Amino acid sequence: MTDPLSTELLEVALEAARRAGALLRDGRPADLGVAATKSSPIDVVTEMDIAAEQLITGFLAEHRPDDGVLGEEGASSTGTTGVRWVIDPLDGTVNYLYGLPTWAVSVAAERDGETLVGVVAAPMRGETYQAVRGGGAYCGGTALRVRPAPPLDQALVSTGFNYVAAVRGHQADVAQRLIPRLRDIRRGGSAAIDLCDVAAGRLDGYYERGLSPWDYAAGGLIAREAGAVTGGRPGERLSGELTIAASPGVFDPLQALLEEFGAWHD
Repeated sequence: MTDPLSTELLEVALEAARRAGALLRDGRPADLGVAATKSSPIDVVTEMDIAAEQLITGFLAEHRPDDGVLGEEGASSTGTTGVRWVIDPLDGTVNYLYGLPTWAVSVAAERDGETLVGVVAAPMRGETYQAVRGGGAYCGGTALRVRPAPPLDQALVSTGFNYVAAVRGHQADVAQRLIPRLRDIRRGGSAAIDLCDVAAGRLDGYYERGLSPWDYAAGGLIAREAGAVTGGRPGERLSGELTIAASPGVFDPLQALLEEFGAWHD
């Protein structure tokens, strides 16, 4: 049974994510992606990103004023309750810039380093994913469950690439070595949504290097509560060094290959 604190945190997270998602969806200029190589559209995206974070932090200040906050766009406070909100107001900024639907608002609440609640709202999909630690994962009213694990050579795996060219080049080398060992690789552009797609059985696995806590805090919990295994390098948790989420049976061989191929370093 969900404890009262987690129930309250989930309600707050759902409403904060809903409001930020609506702001981003409704406030995006229709022609934003037309001049995507110029600085002005990027500035607009940055402004929307910051506005969404300010909306979330303002909502949290109203409803949970004594909690800590860690946000991608600079929000940072310690708080006094032991609860910290970890937020990514716009995960998938390049997709958002170009008018692709795969972007999300990610809101998680953690206590003592453990994520208690995670919400990922994907407005252009019309989907909101949610999980409470120990309470399962859901999209709307539908319970989420990972796919039964196939052999690795039949696994569909997603990844992402860094903005730094040298890092991206190494990641491409790792992906090139992985492709013959898998069914195929996808690149969605939003870590939060990739993690939720593992939870929903739309992917067999996902890995990425260079993520920040706000990228995987909510999605990682949602994946785990749907039955996925998550981790980083062998024996380690999710981290910026390496983030992996996969169906049981896919996780271990995928992690072994990523270790063999040095996915976690240049």
